[in-house]
Order: sequence, then structure tokens, then C-alpha cells
Amino acid sequence: MKPTLLILAAGMASRYGSMKQVQSFGPSGETIMDYSIYDAIQSGFKKIVFIIRKDFAEDFKNTFEPKWGKKVETAYVFQEMGSFLDGFQPPAERAKPWGTAHAVLCAKSAIQDPFAVINADDFYGRDAFEKAFQFLTTACNPKTYSIIGYDLSKTLSENGSVSRGVCEVDNHNNLVSIHERTKIYRNEEGKITYEENGKTFQVPDTSKVSMNFWCFDPAVFPFIEKIFKEFLAKSGHELKSEFFIPIIGDRFIHEGKGAIKIIPTASSWFGVTYKEDAPSVQESINKLVASGTYPGRLY
Repeated sequence: MKPTLLILAAGMASRYGSMKQVQSFGPSGETIMDYSIYDAIQSGFKKIVFIIRKDFAEDFKNTFEPKWGKKVETAYVFQEMGSFLDGFQPPAERAKPWGTAHAVLCAKSAIQDPFAVINADDFYGRDAFEKAFQFLTTACNPKTYSIIGYDLSKTLSENGSVSRGVCEVDNHNNLVSIHERTKIYRNEEGKITYEENGKTFQVPDTSKVSMNFWCFDPAVFPFIEKIFKEFLAKSGHELKSEFFIPIIGDRFIHEGKGAIKIIPTASSWFGVTYKEDAPSVQESINKLVASGTYPGRLY
């Protein structure tokens, strides 16, 4: 078995304004993705699959293959607008890809073993990868998937609101539901709130949220394909509709296909939703290097 890490790197980075997947943050030019790959290898992952856009494939491969190609098996797949449409005709004006769940589906041919999914531009921490690897090699099966869960309070940005998948969890750490909350921020009173339909609601600091770190069995691919066809029939003619991974998780639970475990992690998350986040990300990484958590050069 080759536990696999699938890295979603095809995003257009619309809010950040640049190709943040290849921006340097570490002392020797490391990207955030480099730290995820390093942590994954250290935790036992044997294969890395990158989801990228075809238009920057050559530059992307030239950046990452010399660093990691000899240390772990790698594969590259493209998220393209026409993949898995099965005859559906999208609006001619649509330019944006179909979303994260479609990106996962595009990796179907490259993955044969239990796999984890992460974002390219999020820093997840070693503990998260170790727990994901343990789950994939001991508990993952066609009826049991998982999410690495972070405390909401540890995933906010000081530079603007964020969107988070807030998880409702039962007493057995099973996911009951996941709700995509947009415009989450800490208000002037220090309370975490989100906005919806012109109203504001409070959320406990310790609420578990999904940062798109999922663990799946390959049996999920036919299920994603089925749900994607339904999504296209219902929302495919909308110019900005998106097919998110939480849609898959929610349907998997509510159709009785199995359970999704919430695995809490002690790791701290940080990321670059906004350009203003970059200095704090760089500072956080420098502190981890200074503490000896990471070497001064990863590769």
C-alpha cells in the first residue's frame, strides 16, 4: 500500500492576487507546500499527487520535481473544465473551475490507495500528517473516512474574514454535519462571528473546523462522480457554482454510506488568504526553524 497525499494546487488565488503555491516563505526559499511534503514524507506517505492547471504545469514541475522527485513518488494531474462532464455543456462565459471536489475527482486515475487531501497554500503541522497517516493505514475503509479537525480560534486571519467548514460532531467524534460559513471573523468584543443573509451569529472558539484536510478510501471516486453529475444538472448552468469537498462529506453521511471521523490535532494552522498574511506566515515558519522543529533547509 502506498498512502498518498493529494495536494490541491490548481486554485486561481483570486483573493491573494498571485500564485501563492510557489511563493517562498522558508529561510532557504521553501514554499508552504514544501513543508507539507516534508511533513508527509516524515510521517510515512509514499506518494504525492499534485492537482495543477495545465497552463502552469511546466513551471510547477520544474520547481518541485528537482526538490522532491528523488525522495518520494510523484504524479501530476490537471483540473480542466471539461473533465468528467459526461456530455454536459457548461455556460460559454464560465471561466472558473468546478471546485475542490471536482479537483479530487480529476485525480481518480492517479490514486489507487487510501489518500489524504490538503490545500497547497495551508500550513497544517506535523501532528496532522502523522494522525492522517495513522488513520489511512489502520482505520480507513470504504465506509470510514476522516477529517483532521482544527479549533476555529486557531484558523482566523487578522487581515479579513475567512470561510470555514464548521463541523457538528457527536459524542463518538463522528461528523454529524458540516456547514460552510462565510465571513467569519473576531468582532470588537473578541467573539467569533459569521455573517449570513445580513445577520450575524456567534460560534464557540473551540468549534472544530475542516481546513480541507480529508482522508478517503479510493472507493470515494465513483461516489464523487455520481454526486458531480447531480450537481451539474442542478447548478452547472450557474457561472460561479462550485462543487466543494464538504458536499461529498455531507452526502456520504446523510445517504448512510458510512461515517466520517473528526480527528483533532494539536498542530497550529496558518495560511495566506490575504497578501497581508504573508509576513506573519514567514515569521511563524522562522520560529519553527529556530526551535528545531524544521531544518534550515528542507531538501
